[in-house]
Amino acid sequence: MKVVKLFSVVLIAAMFAFTGTAFAAKTIKLHHLNKDDPFDNPTGAMATVFKSLVEAGTNGSVMVQTFPSGQLGKDKDALQQVKSGVIQAGIHSVGGFASVYPLIGVLDIPFAFSNISKTYEVFDGPFGKQLAADIEKKTGLHVLGFGDSGGFFHLTNSKRPIHSPADMAGVKIRTMGLDTHKAIITAMGGQPAAISWSEVYTALQTGVADGQMNPVPIIAFAKFQEVQKYLTLSGHIFAPYVWTMNGKFWDSLSDSEKEVVNYAAQSAIVAGRGMGRVIEASDRGLKELSKNMEVNTLTAAEKEEFKKVAVPAVKKLILEKFGDDGKVLLDSFLEAVK
Repeated sequence: MKVVKLFSVVLIAAMFAFTGTAFAAKTIKLHHLNKDDPFDNPTGAMATVFKSLVEAGTNGSVMVQTFPSGQLGKDKDALQQVKSGVIQAGIHSVGGFASVYPLIGVLDIPFAFSNISKTYEVFDGPFGKQLAADIEKKTGLHVLGFGDSGGFFHLTNSKRPIHSPADMAGVKIRTMGLDTHKAIITAMGGQPAAISWSEVYTALQTGVADGQMNPVPIIAFAKFQEVQKYLTLSGHIFAPYVWTMNGKFWDSLSDSEKEVVNYAAQSAIVAGRGMGRVIEASDRGLKELSKNMEVNTLTAAEKEEFKKVAVPAVKKLILEKFGDDGKVLLDSFLEAVK
């Protein structure tokens, strides 16, 4: 009788394994910084699409559990959790990612891109593959791709409209902790102030910082229009999200599971880009911000004035800080943009 029962248990387990209806053997715990709402922000869209495609495409052999809004701590802390295997994946800001791969600052050459579609070509093309390979070599992290944090970064502040470097004088601008971001603000005439993301709204509200820089969708969902008066559409940098996975977990996936995870991530990145553009163009984006903010767009001549002072400063910093590695990656990046 005991033998029959044991055989039945083994048979049922084998049937579950064959049909894919057993409990998932593998779970991807995914960190991202924003709300888990696909219609609210780009990473929300990315996480939602990824989860759906992975779970359906693997027939449940790989499940995805999302941890939105920085639930697992600051971005750099969550990144360490991905590296150590406590969680399996994360969608990281360049500010957080610089803690394990400082060379990400090479991407901060101001006014490099003429339009947003060029960023897709660069990060989906040979340069993106080169960057991913270097990241994997230096960190052990597997790179799933480079997402859109919401588009180009623009300037907001509570003091005055910005048209020239002279207008930036005395304006304290919140930045991520990246030296390249600090160099950009300093070169453009402002005063950089490194403040963690969770503290930015309060810093702007209390005057600890006069302004900040972010894409329109982030400015909108963070409700910075409540504490900022002026929005300058400068488009001075593009800072992608870096989507990584623990290297050992990636290696543990079967070939078919890897294929699904790859196409799910690429589809999710496209969805995130689309959501960024939709928010920018909709009532929730620039139109909403303009109700409470004075908006101006830098002219080509004004951009050139900023570019003349900012680009040399950032190039100089990159070469001094990163040496030959920085020069190689910088040359490849600029060639890809060109």
